[in-house]
Amino acid sequence: MQNVKGTYDFWGQEQALRQNIQATLQDVFELYDFEGTNTTILNELELLTSKYAGGDEIIKEMYQLTDQGERRLGLRYDLTIPFAKLIAMNPGFSLPIKRYEMGKVFRDGPVKRGRLREFQQCDVDVVGIQGPEAEAELMQLAIEAFRRLEIPVTVKWNNRRFLGELLESIGVPSQEMLSVMLTLDKIEKIGPTGIQEELNTKGLSKQVTDAILEFAAKKDWTFEDVCSKYDGLQGLPGAMEVRALQVLIQSLGLSQACPFDPFLSRGLSFYTGTVYEIFDASLSYPSSLGAGGRYDAIIGQLIGRNDIDYPTVGLSFGMESIMEMLKNRANPLPVASVLVIPIGDTASEALSIAAELRANGIRTRTDFTKRKLKKSLASASSQGIRYVILIGEDEARARKVCLKDMNEMTESVVTAEEALYCIEHSL
Repeated sequence: MQNVKGTYDFWGQEQALRQNIQATLQDVFELYDFEGTNTTILNELELLTSKYAGGDEIIKEMYQLTDQGERRLGLRYDLTIPFAKLIAMNPGFSLPIKRYEMGKVFRDGPVKRGRLREFQQCDVDVVGIQGPEAEAELMQLAIEAFRRLEIPVTVKWNNRRFLGELLESIGVPSQEMLSVMLTLDKIEKIGPTGIQEELNTKGLSKQVTDAILEFAAKKDWTFEDVCSKYDGLQGLPGAMEVRALQVLIQSLGLSQACPFDPFLSRGLSFYTGTVYEIFDASLSYPSSLGAGGRYDAIIGQLIGRNDIDYPTVGLSFGMESIMEMLKNRANPLPVASVLVIPIGDTASEALSIAAELRANGIRTRTDFTKRKLKKSLASASSQGIRYVILIGEDEARARKVCLKDMNEMTESVVTAEEALYCIEHSL
C-alpha cells in the first residue's frame, strides 16, 4: 500500500495548518469582494489542449483518460481554463466578475520540494476590467494575504506584450518569440551560461543571440533603462501598459515590494499582458509562492467570438509552497474545550449533553473507549482540554453531571444547564 508518487494524505497538525492557510486566504479574498466558485475537475480533452489554453508546454504534463463512452477527457491542470469555460458558457453574466476558487489540480510533472502531482491551488480572477487597476488591486491583495501569513514577499512583475516588443526590436523572429521568452524566464535558475546554451539551439543569428545575451547580462534593469537602451519602445502598447501600472504601483507605495523584472514571462502561453510572480523576500525558499497575469484572449477565443471583449487578470497562490514555508512553525492543533465521559450505561445522556454543548458553539469530544478513568483524564490534561464532564448512572438519575476543571483541579456536581453556563463564561 502506497500513495501515487507526488500525492499525499494530510491529517492532524499538517491538515490543521492547511485549513488555517486557506481560511486566511479566503478572509482576504472576501475582504476584497471576491465571490466563491467551484469549477469542474474533469474536462473535455479538446478544451484543455486548445491552442488558446495552456499550450504545448503543459499538455505533456496533463493527465488524460477515456470514459466508458469513449470520450477523451483530462484532469484540470490549473483553475484558469475551467473558469474561462464557465464564463464562456454563461454570456449573460454581468461584468465585472470577481471570483475566487480553492481546489485540487493535477500535473504529471517532476516532483520536488513544494511541487506535487496532485496539489491545491487558490485563485482569484477579475473579468471585465481592462487594467491596470485590476492588476494593482491583485498586487495589494497578495501583499495583504502574505502579511497575514507572516511571510514577507516580493511581487515581481513584467508585461508579455512589452517583452515581445523589446525582443522584436532586437531582431527575434516571431516564430521564436515565445521560446526566447521562456528561456529568459529561467535566467535565475540557469544563469547566463544556460541562457546562451539554449539560445544556440534556436537557430538565431549571431547578431540576435549576442543582443539577447547583452540584455540578459544586466540584472538590475528598470523600465526607464530598457526604454532608454532600446529605441522606439516608448509609445508601443506594451510599454504604455507597463508605464500605467508602474504609476499606480508608485502612487500606492508598493514600488519596493513590487519590482519590475523585464525577464519575467511565465510558462503558460495564454498570458497577453502583465505577468507576475511572488517570491519569499528573505530568499530562504527558492520557488515561487504564487503567480498570475492577464489573459484577455482566452474566453472569447474558446467560444469563437473574438468580437466579444473579456479582459481578464488572475493570480494563483501556491498552497504547497506556502505549506513548505510554514510547516515548521508552531501551530497548535485545535483541541476540544470539553471532554464528555459516560460512566456505566449513560451513553445517551453523554451524547445529549455533548449535542447541547456543540449547539452553543463549544468544541466537544466524547470518550466511549471504556478505558480506565485515570487514563482518560491524563489524556485530556496532556492535550490541553479545559473541562471534563463525567456522567455516571447516579448523576443521570439525578439529572446532574460531574464537572471537572482541569486547570483549577476542581470538580462539582451540577445540572447540565449550570455546567453549560460555567463553561461558556470561562472560555
